[in-house]
Amino acid sequence: MTETRTFRIAAIPADGVGTEVIAAGRAVLDALATDSHGAFLFDWQEFPWGCDYYQRTGKMIDDDGLEQLKDFDAIYFGAVGWPTVPDHISLWGLRLKICQDFDQWANVRPVHFLPGITSPLRKADTTELDWVVVRENSEGEYAGLGGRNLAGRGHGGEVAIQSALFTEVGCERIMRFAFDLARTRTHRKVSSVTKSNAQQYGMVLWDDVFKRVAADYPDVETESVLVDAMAAKFVLHPEDLSVVVASNLNADILSDLGSALAGSLGLAASANLNPERRFPSMFEPVHGSAPDIAGQGLANPIGAVGSAALMLEHFGLPEQAARLHKAIEKTTGAGILTRDLGGTASTEDVTKALIDALDS
Repeated sequence: MTETRTFRIAAIPADGVGTEVIAAGRAVLDALATDSHGAFLFDWQEFPWGCDYYQRTGKMIDDDGLEQLKDFDAIYFGAVGWPTVPDHISLWGLRLKICQDFDQWANVRPVHFLPGITSPLRKADTTELDWVVVRENSEGEYAGLGGRNLAGRGHGGEVAIQSALFTEVGCERIMRFAFDLARTRTHRKVSSVTKSNAQQYGMVLWDDVFKRVAADYPDVETESVLVDAMAAKFVLHPEDLSVVVASNLNADILSDLGSALAGSLGLAASANLNPERRFPSMFEPVHGSAPDIAGQGLANPIGAVGSAALMLEHFGLPEQAARLHKAIEKTTGAGILTRDLGGTASTEDVTKALIDALDS
């Protein structure tokens, strides 16, 4: 008799629709575990951190929050942000704190075009499109280096400096991650996103490291594209993309563009990985907290369920991850779509359809 594998997962729904989509994702994952006949199960612990917690305590997370999280197998995160808390406080106080302190340096954001969903990209009607954005997740433009000063000059005289950090180690490890990922795909290609024509120090280092790393992967096609040209390429020639590797800010923007082209940010899944597994990795949809629809049962849970599939792959359960992907395709293909996709289904409707699709 095979011993049951138990995965301890810290759930942090946080703010807005995060609470709704994490509840939906947990329901789908638990249904999958039940259907495994004891092969695996999930041991959940939910944490109350977020903007409501901040308004009660003045903190986005407990002082010892990272210590509480460090022994979990994974973190399942909802969304952070609320109008009553400044965005830089909510983001740096919770999500980025976890990402940076746990050295979750590889952020993976697939772009999937699903059946039953109309893309604003006309080429999607006749061309098979599928790519993944690999985001450097620990430094770059989100390193948090800089400051504000000279406020004593009076109104209009303050100065703010925001510095981007590029290290050879940081660039090399994310690029090798991207090349290794490309070797697992049908189209073995890595596209590096740069802006070295204007950013002559950090992005020139990025370019130099990319050329050096590429030499170790002669079986993988490469290109280096300026970020503005890459934004155009996402729209005009997306069939030419496979793995796109970019700095923290550039990948953040481009991956949102990719999800919008696929139909909605509500579809977007992501994984914040610590590939060495020294710390737990974190899995989250990237649609944000959506205060305008929070609590109304309108949130799209597909991004959260897609993130759960990435978590299953991280656990070494690729067959179960594939089941989730197939359930998503069956659900959208059947026209069971939330409002952001032009449908009328509720969060509960889609969650039920996903669970039912696991058995079909």
